Amino acid sequence: MHGEYKVPGGKLVVVDLEVADGRIADFHLAGDFFLEPDDALADIDAAVTGLPVEADVATIAAAVRAALPPGAQLLGFTPESVGTAIRRALIVAPGWTEFEWEIIHEKAVSPAMNLALDEVLTSRVGDGRRRPTLRIWEWDESAVVIGSFQSLRNEVDPEGAARHGFQVVRRISGGGAMLMAAGSIVTYSLYVPAELVAGMTFADSYAFLDDWVLHALRSLGVDATYQPLNDISSPKGKIGGAAQKRLANGGVLHHATLSYDMDGQVLTEVLRIGREKLSDKGTTSAAKRVDPLRSQTGLPRAEIIERLKETFASLYGARSGSISPEEYAEAEALVESKFATDAWLQRVP
Repeated sequence: MHGEYKVPGGKLVVVDLEVADGRIADFHLAGDFFLEPDDALADIDAAVTGLPVEADVATIAAAVRAALPPGAQLLGFTPESVGTAIRRALIVAPGWTEFEWEIIHEKAVSPAMNLALDEVLTSRVGDGRRRPTLRIWEWDESAVVIGSFQSLRNEVDPEGAARHGFQVVRRISGGGAMLMAAGSIVTYSLYVPAELVAGMTFADSYAFLDDWVLHALRSLGVDATYQPLNDISSPKGKIGGAAQKRLANGGVLHHATLSYDMDGQVLTEVLRIGREKLSDKGTTSAAKRVDPLRSQTGLPRAEIIERLKETFASLYGARSGSISPEEYAEAEALVESKFATDAWLQRVP
């Protein structure tokens, strides 16, 4: 069995193994990482050989870590990444380039419609009616998008939202509230089959699915990094955040919002941001929490979006696609029955 895992921001981890009597046998680790001392590679191979095939990432990582000699240096990979590669080998998980990808970037729609499209397109990828897809959002009005499990009254100041023209909507993924001013953010969604992230921990899948955008941002001169669990950041501050939802039919939604030109004062007047959350982010002012891409690149928003699309296409062979009339119709029906209703918005008062 053969498995590979590209560490986000790091190196490629490759494993080859056999299975005998329910245990890992003849295990060999390889890759373009750095490891000192040299003979620590044999220690890792020996530590993994004999583990039960049911061993999870944490168990494998603990065995690898315990076997390393004092002072061993792992550069570009971790014991956890070895565990992820092994889990992917055992379940024969495919890589990015084993799928045919589409990129969608279409007309501006309402906040509720964007959220409905997320659910519809994720479901269609899950049941095989659509290829895995990257979609760039466009908005016809500004919105506050709260997480699926957030309290509406705790997160949003309704008077501030109304005063600044922000519609309030709720998405199907968890995570925190996002202030999405039309024309001032870059939001994208990935609709992928669960096989792509098979064998990964939930946390690892976040960084894995956003690794391509780090490449794109770095090509624009932004020193972008991923900060667990779900933040895209730079030395100058936070750039954006990601969220996920996994459907029962095997579709995975991963979407992220990057700030292009954020008004920090508006942020404080629309969102109820507590002192504890700000201190957790290492700041004392909400206005400093998000560092816009405009200030770091000096480029128009449209040029940044084009670089994202070009990078994704070059890495994974994606081609331009579109949303079908049937998909739009299904999303419109979902807006009426769910995303535009008080019942959905108030599901957590």
